[in-house]
Amino acid sequence: MSKVTVLSLLVEELKNGRIRVVDLTQPLGPDTPVIGLPPIFAQSPGLSMEVISKYDDKGPAWYWNTITLGEHTGTHFDAPVHWITGKDFASNTTDTIPVRQFVGAACVIDCSKETAVHENFLLTREHVQAWEGEHGRIQPGSWVLMRTDWSKRRGQEAFLNIKEDGPHSPGPHPDCVRFLAQERDVLGFGVETVGTDAGQAGGFDPPFPCHNIMHGNGKLGLASLNNLDQLPATGAVVIAAPLKIVNGSGSPLRVLALVPEA
Repeated sequence: MSKVTVLSLLVEELKNGRIRVVDLTQPLGPDTPVIGLPPIFAQSPGLSMEVISKYDDKGPAWYWNTITLGEHTGTHFDAPVHWITGKDFASNTTDTIPVRQFVGAACVIDCSKETAVHENFLLTREHVQAWEGEHGRIQPGSWVLMRTDWSKRRGQEAFLNIKEDGPHSPGPHPDCVRFLAQERDVLGFGVETVGTDAGQAGGFDPPFPCHNIMHGNGKLGLASLNNLDQLPATGAVVIAAPLKIVNGSGSPLRVLALVPEA
């Protein structure tokens, strides 16, 4: 008789539908929105594809493409080396981060009602502590995911929400980022917006605090997530493994969540 293990039970629960796999990834194509920077900086390209062969003279029995894109396109992973504050850590690139760090419990903080009213909503330390009062203390090594329902916006214009003074979208307050990275020792922070920082975060102190502080503490980032409304506040496990790009600062990835059915 085979030995019953945690993994065998997991397979059985998946087979019986008592654990559901939720795809937290947006489709990746030429129309996928990409973050824009001021014109003085180099820009990251969106995805472009070119057919190598498709059952034709160039390859009669196979179909494949070349793709060109920036590492931080679509649903993507931010490694510590992505930001200057994280550049000197050991094992800080997509090919050197220990793979154990790609899997963690999910703490989903629902800010969708607040964001529906205020597009520049900032998640604060007090919001997180209130969440902990209801759901329990965030454990070290957890993914903290900020649900805003921003992923339900359709079209690049609505998703990026750029106005005369720059982009407007929700994100974490600098003090909240310090709290999560330093006092809760989280694995990383994930959002539904194009980047882990709020749209107006270039004017914060420090600028772009989620990048600055999270990566400066060796933490990870996930951006452009989908379907966070399908996750419970606690109890899900997130698997977010980037491509093993040598010296990579990040990569597109397929983010999956294992969710227990009620």
